Amino acid sequence: MERTLGAHAPRRRSRLGEWALNALAVALSLVLIYAGAEAYVSLAVDDGMQFDLEMWRYSRDVKRRSANPLIGHEHTPGSQARLMGVDVAISSQGLRDREFPLTPPPGRKRILMLGDSLTFGWGVPGDKTYAKRLEDMLRKAGHDAEVINTGVGNYNTEMEVAWFLERGSRFKPHYVVLNYFINDAEPTPRYQTSLLAEHSRAYVYFASRIDAALRQTNLATRTDWHGYYASLYNDPDGLRRVGAAIERLARYCRSQRIELMVANYPELRQPADYPFRYVNGAIERLAAASRLPYLDLLPAVRDMQPESLWVTRPDPHPSIAAHEAFAAALFRHFDRELRPPRKPS
Repeated sequence: MERTLGAHAPRRRSRLGEWALNALAVALSLVLIYAGAEAYVSLAVDDGMQFDLEMWRYSRDVKRRSANPLIGHEHTPGSQARLMGVDVAISSQGLRDREFPLTPPPGRKRILMLGDSLTFGWGVPGDKTYAKRLEDMLRKAGHDAEVINTGVGNYNTEMEVAWFLERGSRFKPHYVVLNYFINDAEPTPRYQTSLLAEHSRAYVYFASRIDAALRQTNLATRTDWHGYYASLYNDPDGLRRVGAAIERLARYCRSQRIELMVANYPELRQPADYPFRYVNGAIERLAAASRLPYLDLLPAVRDMQPESLWVTRPDPHPSIAAHEAFAAALFRHFDRELRPPRKPS
């Protein structure tokens, strides 16, 4: 029996060695495929204007997890990046803006803009965002006013309100604008990710291409942009959370004698034949329930060519032209608001 086992031992070692060589060959092949994919995306695809890669870079280089789970994530103070062809610099206060003293100078009216990537100014220079254009317009009209841009990409209304109650309120604004976009009814992210999703641009690029292809077929449950936005309002829980957050912010602002308003921004693919008027109506009703002024910004861009309103064709974030149109509509509201009352004749 011992001689028989001894006779088979070299054969078993040979099989084990063959298996190890095969496993090593597979591993090396996967490494080479991965390295080739990374090189291809880095050298041939990543031109600084690919939406999915730029959002990945924004998340990696500019954002961090917040200690407050209600806020979710926030800008990393002092971070910088070049995103969608424009430079982004974050102040020590975590804002895409200049530094502000916590108390405004005497006589100056301070407007604080809450919002997501639209307010942040995705794909446009910082001084061309509607927050900064509004500030420039007000000053040119003779108003002693300043506008603080607190927008953070991928925020929803609940996160914006949580951020303001914890941090934004420290700036002691006279006015707060809650800038609403149709996807602000999304739930707060849970931040479940993987090493590949965090560190591999090839993974991000090809995963986004596969997702886009599936949305154009009937092979998956994914919907296109229109179906996705509509789905947010088919579930009443989304609007319930938005309404509760608006009322929470309204109560705080009333207690501090801060003027709060809701500004609603349209989805920019079909402004002329707008498919989400029912969402605008729902947000207007929520504003009315909290006794807040409401500004619908669809009329500001309704007659403009859709392509002129986008950062790029696959990225319908507002372009410089759209920001300018939005700022003009906001200016008309605040120009009236900030003018001193007429003295009786």
